[in-house]
Amino acid sequence: MPTFDIVSKVDAQTFDNAMNNAKKEILNRYDFSTSKSTIDHDKKTNVITIVTEDDMRLKAIEDSIISRMIKQNLDAKSLDFGKEQYASGNMIRKEITVKEGIDKETAKKIVAKIKASGLKVQASMMDDQVRVQSKSIDDLQGVIALCRKEDFGQPLQFINMRN
Repeated sequence: MPTFDIVSKVDAQTFDNAMNNAKKEILNRYDFSTSKSTIDHDKKTNVITIVTEDDMRLKAIEDSIISRMIKQNLDAKSLDFGKEQYASGNMIRKEITVKEGIDKETAKKIVAKIKASGLKVQASMMDDQVRVQSKSIDDLQGVIALCRKEDFGQPLQFINMRN
């Protein structure tokens, strides 16, 4: 029975390249020459920590990260921007989480959307992915087209297409 999985993953190497390019861009900019801004990426927890002096620089760093991700063909929807916190002195800290995997609410929305479409497929949640089964490959391709049209708040990839 043909199946495929719907997942939400960010390629670690490509993301690391995008982060390094963003860091280089920020270090070389004239308006950041006297700045004490730092961008740290914790690869284990997938959290980006930005520490800078003011909101303008914070926004510029966020825009730089997003633009570098887009240039590396990564979807910026996978970033979850946290709240700004005031660190020591006049510094502002912001943590950005990189979303990996499909959370339960999003998986429920995907399964409900697939079942409401009327296609003869079976969708089931498995950990941080959604598995779709059908007797017809055409129905599976219809589900892929349906999911690409809909915005679920995070980027989706379709992997493990099997007969």
